[in-house]
Amino acid sequence: MSTTAGVSAGEVAVRSILIMADGERSDFDELIHPRAVNREGENEPPECRVGGPAGFYATALWMRTAFEGLAYDIHHVIADGNLVAVNSTMSGRHVAPFVVYTPGGDVDTAFPPTGKTFAVTQSHWFRIEDGKVAEHWANRDDLGQAQQLGWVPPTPAYLFRMARAKSRAKRAA
Repeated sequence: MSTTAGVSAGEVAVRSILIMADGERSDFDELIHPRAVNREGENEPPECRVGGPAGFYATALWMRTAFEGLAYDIHHVIADGNLVAVNSTMSGRHVAPFVVYTPGGDVDTAFPPTGKTFAVTQSHWFRIEDGKVAEHWANRDDLGQAQQLGWVPPTPAYLFRMARAKSRAKRAA
C-alpha cells in the first residue's frame, strides 16, 4: 500500500468519505487534490461539477442539506498502490428537497422531503495522487434508497409533490 507523509492511500480514501457527513472546507482542502475529479458528479448541481476541493465540498453540502444525520459506516477497505476500494453504508433522514440535474445542468427531478430514514450500501473507488484523492467513482444502491424513502413506487400524491418541488427548484436555479 502506498503512503504519503505516513498516511496510507486507504486512510485518505476513508477520511474523504467520512468528511462528506460533517467535514469543514479545510478538511476537503487537506484531502482532495486541486485537480480531483468526481466521476459521479454528472447529476449533481452545477457547483459540484467544478472538481477539486470546492466541488467535493459542494457535493457534501448538497447531500447534507437533503439528508439530516448523514453518516457513513465503513465495512471494508482494499488498496492496491494508489487505487482504493471502500465498501460502506450511507444513512440519513430525508428532510429537504433532493434535486438532481441533467448533464447540461438543468433541474431534472426534485424529491420533496419524506421524513423517512434510509441505509444503503455503496462501493467507492479512488485514485490517490500526492497523498490526496485525485479521482472518485461510486456504485450505489440508488433503487434501495428510493424504495426506503418512498420515492419508488411513487403515490399519486407524491408525484404531485415532486412536480411542485421541481418547479420550485427550477425557479431557484
